[in-house]
Amino acid sequence: MDAVEEIVIVGAGISGLTTALGLHRLGLRSLVLESSHSLRVTGFAFITWTNAWRALDAIGVGDYLRQHHNQLYGLQSTSAVSGLQTSEISFKDKGKNGEHDVRCLQRKVLLEALLKELPDGTIRYSSKVVSVEESGYLKLVHLADGSILKTKVLIGCDGVNSMVAKWLGLKKPAFTRRYAFRAYAYFKSGHGFEPKFLQFNGKGVRCGFIPCDDKTVYWFMAFTPSSQEKQMENDPAKMKQFALSNLGNVPDQVKAVVESTEMDSFSLAQLRFRYPWELLWGNISKDNVCVAGDALHPMTPDLGQGACSALEDCVVLARCLAEALSKKPKNKAKEKEEEEEEFKRIKMGLEQYAKERRYRGIDLITSSYLVGFMQQSDGKVLNFIRDKISALLAGVPLKKADFDCGKLSMS
Repeated sequence: MDAVEEIVIVGAGISGLTTALGLHRLGLRSLVLESSHSLRVTGFAFITWTNAWRALDAIGVGDYLRQHHNQLYGLQSTSAVSGLQTSEISFKDKGKNGEHDVRCLQRKVLLEALLKELPDGTIRYSSKVVSVEESGYLKLVHLADGSILKTKVLIGCDGVNSMVAKWLGLKKPAFTRRYAFRAYAYFKSGHGFEPKFLQFNGKGVRCGFIPCDDKTVYWFMAFTPSSQEKQMENDPAKMKQFALSNLGNVPDQVKAVVESTEMDSFSLAQLRFRYPWELLWGNISKDNVCVAGDALHPMTPDLGQGACSALEDCVVLARCLAEALSKKPKNKAKEKEEEEEEFKRIKMGLEQYAKERRYRGIDLITSSYLVGFMQQSDGKVLNFIRDKISALLAGVPLKKADFDCGKLSMS
């Protein structure tokens, strides 16, 4: 009989590697297929809220990552029109689930930390999945090089354009008509920013500036472009000029971050999201196949929960799958009966994962879209309303981050 992989994960990004490590901690081997020839470390950084740190602690890498990233103590929102502060939220107050922990986490540091904890040979690079086929209780994973892998469990962690999500019947994520710059600036002698998340809203633009450590500041700018501005994608000089001209009324220290950003540090992306009702009615899992991370719940970045909720997915998925596979039948059965029994247990485990994650995904997708709509609004009336309710809007990310996905260990 041809070799059969126990668990195949598509995509070696944040959700793929975290799921693999969670399974490894619980004694389950997995194979991660990555289409690139090496680890993908683009994207630089993302704000990591309390819920994400609980997930990182659950898989055993939280303490290591904290050593490399400064803790943030608040979020300050300012009108980019008037230059006046509209609200300030403290991260020092306790939430329902305990102390808050908010930092700006460098993606490369996270991925390398996850990789270091995984057994050698977990990732197979240059392995692009082109299709999936059913074969009894197994899935046949067809790769671009013509090879075929057999697996008992298939997990799609392959991003917003997920092939596995497509196989499950989920539609392509919708385009919001918004774009976002993501970039970072390095200050050799230190940046001088307080450990705060600075946010500016106004004239159809939302931007944020977040220190990762004493020398690096991550920043972003979300906006709705004109037809001419869509041509900036391959021209970092135009991106930088656009960002500088659309900052609005911000402090010189903030402008200096954009001015100090190197051209190769810019990236421009379309903002996409999955309609929440697709998670309500669609297949998060089907038989022995499921999706996690951006493949499951692509959302706008307005709550900073895309990667954070992906980390939650991974802990829950590893726990549910390990619980299912640990329930071995007491009586010895024939090989075919054993395969059927194992298939049923895997299916039930993935269904439990989908049950736990469905409404959390719906909540975050919806809340993120609505917060982004208000914060990036334009026009006198909408600007006035936004500034009046800015404290309420600023508090939503902290409230949504006050969530605990639970321990990795099985109950």
